[in-house]
Amino acid sequence: MDKVVANAEEAVRDIGEGSSLAVGGFGLSGVPNVLIEALHRAGPGGLRVVSNNCGVDGSGLSILLEADQIVRVTGSYIGENKSFARRYLGGQVEVELIPQGTLAERLRAGGCGIPAFYTPAGVGTAVAEGGLPWRYAADGSVAVQSPAKETREFGGKSYVLEEGIVTDFALVHAVKGDRLGNLVFAKASRNFNPLAAMAGRITVAEVEELVEPGELDPQDVHLPGVFVQRVVALTPEQAANKGIEKRTVRV
Repeated sequence: MDKVVANAEEAVRDIGEGSSLAVGGFGLSGVPNVLIEALHRAGPGGLRVVSNNCGVDGSGLSILLEADQIVRVTGSYIGENKSFARRYLGGQVEVELIPQGTLAERLRAGGCGIPAFYTPAGVGTAVAEGGLPWRYAADGSVAVQSPAKETREFGGKSYVLEEGIVTDFALVHAVKGDRLGNLVFAKASRNFNPLAAMAGRITVAEVEELVEPGELDPQDVHLPGVFVQRVVALTPEQAANKGIEKRTVRV
């Protein structure tokens, strides 16, 4: 039951061409940077990524994007990543933009074995009616657009059907974890990390601090080890390497 692997390279060794990935993090918080960098060095292409956003320029998932390893992103925010925006508008990457809460629930549903659910988010918009540009052509026209989704009324109110998400792999970052894969997330890093971990068929977690089984109080565990297949212990230097997306005070 010991799920610890020697290093990040070994942890991502079987993520191959065309794999789908659920990746935790929000902005620069809770991003599994060490695993992403190892995947970049391994070099598989055609990756289909599910994540709230695609990192910021030069950091996080943007490293894979800028190396042309990602062909499709399912997320809710393009945000501060100019490289991501350019590639989307230039037809180099396909992007499925969905409401943030819907993305979170689609990941959770997939992890719980729920194939689909109804939500009011997006009813009466292109989210439900279709027509959102997923991929642009080189001339700026829409090459691929989103299809219409099933809607249904419950109690006199309309809802749209959304499918749960299950991916081949998941990459997440935790502040603490044990050898059995039980994880604890710190503060804002408890964003999409637990949900991404649930959605992956094979989930790899990088942890800042590795502890022995029994050292974690069960009440403090945010994600049980049943959802995690591999654990990578970060070095103190790797654990301390945390960026600041927007500095709001002077130093």
